[in-house]
Amino acid sequence: MDLRLFALVFGSVFVAELGDKTQLATLLYASKAANPKLVVFAASASALVLTSALGVLAGTLVSQYVSPRVLTWVAGLGFVAIGVWTMVRA
Repeated sequence: MDLRLFALVFGSVFVAELGDKTQLATLLYASKAANPKLVVFAASASALVLTSALGVLAGTLVSQYVSPRVLTWVAGLGFVAIGVWTMVRA
């Protein structure tokens, strides 16, 4: 296993997920005393695993038709566009 790649992906996803809507929704479900915490954790973790699997599958399929350089540029421009849009709306 490539530990450097593992650490890079883990760190990127971990930081991206902190404080996002998914984490807040999970926090709200876990805050209700009637909800078993293990069920909330298992459901939340399973959903994140499935969405990550779909991302890997989509990335694998798209990379067969689009070069990694183009994908990097499109992703970067997308993040910049979202940032500008967020600042304009604020």
